[in-house]
Amino acid sequence: MTMPGVLDTGRSGSRASVRWGRSGITRSLGLSLGLGGIIMGLVAIPEIVQQGRTAPPWWPPLAAVLTFGMFPVLAVLSVRSSPAVIRAASGLAAVSFLAALAITPFAVRAHTVDGSSVWLYRMLPLGMIAAALAWPLMMSVGYLVIGATGVALTNVYLVERTTGLAAASDFARAFGLSTLFLWCVVCALRAGARVERESMVAARRAAVSAASAARDYERSRFAALIHDAVLSTLLEASRCAARDAAPSEPGEMVLRRQARATLDQLDDIRGDVRAPEVLDVPSAVVFLRGTVHEIDPGVRFATRTWPGFDDLRMPVAIAGTLAAALGEAVRNSLRHASNSGASDGPVHRTVVCTVSAGGVRLVCTDDGVGFDVRRVPPDRLGISVSILGRMQQLPGGAGFVESQPGEGTTVTLVWGGDATR
Repeated sequence: MTMPGVLDTGRSGSRASVRWGRSGITRSLGLSLGLGGIIMGLVAIPEIVQQGRTAPPWWPPLAAVLTFGMFPVLAVLSVRSSPAVIRAASGLAAVSFLAALAITPFAVRAHTVDGSSVWLYRMLPLGMIAAALAWPLMMSVGYLVIGATGVALTNVYLVERTTGLAAASDFARAFGLSTLFLWCVVCALRAGARVERESMVAARRAAVSAASAARDYERSRFAALIHDAVLSTLLEASRCAARDAAPSEPGEMVLRRQARATLDQLDDIRGDVRAPEVLDVPSAVVFLRGTVHEIDPGVRFATRTWPGFDDLRMPVAIAGTLAAALGEAVRNSLRHASNSGASDGPVHRTVVCTVSAGGVRLVCTDDGVGFDVRRVPPDRLGISVSILGRMQQLPGGAGFVESQPGEGTTVTLVWGGDATR
């Protein structure tokens, strides 16, 4: 089975923003760091065993687990989890490395390590990348100073033969190499944040431009109608009045026909029955995401795609109905998911938009207090009318609400593209 991918929400710059925005950079760095930590851990096993011969038997496995144990977890989390979870795992990996470094002088006897350095010395860049991914710049710089000093002093204490010059060289190498990795991670994250900002600005500008173009088009249509039909009808009426107080029969018939045709044209504008304009998938996703983030920018909006999604086209009216139902689901969560005293900590909200050739599926979830769906009164318009009612009236649409007290709420909105073809 083909696994779902990440939607390119736009052309050129918009596609880059999805792949290389701050969230995408965080996931890429987290996955790379996790896999790199696994590889370095496997390569370091012989050296860990050799240097652990003069230490208590508990030290080699404990130090190895503290140093490398979080990296497989980080690699797994980076595939699907949110950037906040990835940063938390990275921070734990950075702290675990310092813990392994701190216990080493108490476990290994002084000046018993046969070699140029303790194996932990070469693992500082891993901890540095994890710290840079997890924390702000100033905290990462503090970690850099503490880590470089710690590995240099550990070498001085444990290596058999060392000198002051060697200790200074160890510190300089550790500090310089870790600074390089810190600079790379910070630059990558800042570039991702800049791409996201530019993408949001471009999306807003595109929406404003589209709305302006639509208004200009309707204004020009109406102006043309006024000029070509209404004014000519009034002109004909004034000519008839000038010729005779009681218009002649042929002139009156012409005037009536012209007036009727003008009224029909005005009715066409008021109730335009032309085929609705359609949105491609990237435009529809940008529209839905904008609806959610206009209500609450803190709601995570994720997009998944299945093969053939590029063939889907969504009429503007259907996109508006989906956005209205989705917006009401988000507002309901904001109003009711964190009732006083019923929930500890902040409520996390996520919207997942799954797009395929056959349609769109929107799932809005929160981990709030939840409620008993069976006990919702029929007059609760927010659910029965604004969400489920809208979706029931939508061709090919359906809506579902799942919730239990204390277990959060899930609202699912489904639209099948084949229903409009």
